[in-house]
Amino acid sequence: MDEYVKEAQGKMGKSIESFKYALSKLRSGRANPAILSGIMCDYYGDKMDITALSSISMPEPRQLLVKPYSRDDLKAIAAAIAGANIGINPQVEADCIRLIVPPLTEEVRKDIAKQAKALAEDAKVSIRNIRRDYLDLLKKDDTMSDDYKDRVEADIQKAVEATNKEIDSILANKQKEIMTI
Repeated sequence: MDEYVKEAQGKMGKSIESFKYALSKLRSGRANPAILSGIMCDYYGDKMDITALSSISMPEPRQLLVKPYSRDDLKAIAAAIAGANIGINPQVEADCIRLIVPPLTEEVRKDIAKQAKALAEDAKVSIRNIRRDYLDLLKKDDTMSDDYKDRVEADIQKAVEATNKEIDSILANKQKEIMTI
């Protein structure tokens, strides 16, 4: 297989990983520690990710338990979660923060499914951009014959189609998870 195809497949794989990560942050009615990743908290005048300042566990399917490594950070972490607009109100206890994930209504489930579909479309756009970039590189490369360029172009297109199928499969699974009560 040509190095252009391998590089393109590698970049497409990274796009899929990015898509999976974005999907993991969507609420699906169950508690998921990934919804807290990326929430920044004030830590002695600096911004740090909540996941770096605390341990996050899931004692029940609809509950998250955030235990800061230092009790001094409890209020700052609770304020950051409340300000993150994830639809969950933190309940501060003695040495931890309890997050109870409310059940999703049908309307909210549909909105989240639409968000998932938009994320899938963004992933497909990035895949198409990767294809375009590599096809442009092929056109500029004068060391290959036209037949070889056509073969490499066909291989890149096959990789794009396979990646798009994988994105559709991941999306279908996530939408099923979201719509399941």
